Amino acid sequence: MELDHSKGTAFSNFRALTSEPNKAECEQLIRNMAKLFSHVVDRCDDEQIAQYDEVLCQLAEMVESEARAEVAQILAPLSRAPGTVVIKLAHDEVEVATPLLEFSSVLSDDDLIEIIESQSEGHRSAIAGRVAVADRVSSSICDHAEKETIVKLMENHNAEIGPETGPVLIRRAEKDESIAGQLAYRKDVDWRSIYATLDDASKRVFTNLARTHMRVDRANVDDAKNVVVNKIKERVGFNATEWTVAWGQVKALSDRRKLDMKALERFCRFSYGHHTAAAIAFMLRIQPEVMVKWFAAQDIGAFTVAARALDMTPESFAKAIAVVPWRDKLGTDDLQLASARYETLSFHDAREIFEMWRAHSFRRPQQNRRVA
Repeated sequence: MELDHSKGTAFSNFRALTSEPNKAECEQLIRNMAKLFSHVVDRCDDEQIAQYDEVLCQLAEMVESEARAEVAQILAPLSRAPGTVVIKLAHDEVEVATPLLEFSSVLSDDDLIEIIESQSEGHRSAIAGRVAVADRVSSSICDHAEKETIVKLMENHNAEIGPETGPVLIRRAEKDESIAGQLAYRKDVDWRSIYATLDDASKRVFTNLARTHMRVDRANVDDAKNVVVNKIKERVGFNATEWTVAWGQVKALSDRRKLDMKALERFCRFSYGHHTAAAIAFMLRIQPEVMVKWFAAQDIGAFTVAARALDMTPESFAKAIAVVPWRDKLGTDDLQLASARYETLSFHDAREIFEMWRAHSFRRPQQNRRVA
């Protein structure tokens, strides 16, 4: 079967197969549809991606692991991929899941943690080698993985070791020499800050480990602090790459019908600024370029109205407005003034203002021309 270059033909072939499924034809079709999607994804709208998602999920049930592994390989590098099938294949046997676990930016930290907690050591090892591993994910790996996977995580200098991972890692290092031996090589970690968060028993363990396995001198401490400060600076403000990743992950949540206020509050709680902004945009059907303009223009008023139109709690709003990627970091006075305005704005008024904006300001240029 040749690769179909029209979406209509590919979907017609699928509909024909569902009545009398043939395994060989299903395997060829799922490969072809995945390849086709990878070529046309930039031109697909959300509805079209949802169609691909549904069909690929159904075909994945009809084919052997070799075909599923090929599809995972095709989808892994895409920043915009069908969310449900990506999650499905990421939970598949490790030979299928590995490309997605190592490379897919569609998988969120929550997705990765769920896989770490529920799947095999091979899954955990693949996640430990990702290009970027957040502190929460590193902590989960240290909590659930075998020593070989933890050593792999420690050798990955793009894996964050912070206040969540540190205490868990120290407990594991106390019991395993191979893990303890890796501590000295992570000069990017601010061990002094982690030490300050430990309980008394863990502090004693850390002191012993530092004496036997780590050289904590002033130069190392200063280097670690500089690395941490630079990482914090990189997180302040809008970052196009982070925005693309966040948008893809939030889109995947939406595809699976798991994007709700609980998900939004979780993004706020863990200070995922780009994800918080993307979630608000998705939930209110705001085009991404509109949200980006708000941050570039420091349009606190527009963001406040949007958040009130979602009926966020004052506490969630206060956290959200502090973590979303403004061009310039908001000062204490700005944050207090925004919170005061939020509490005086009623949900009803915010919805009216927002719907008026939607009717006029949120149109794309071609929509405005058609109206004219």
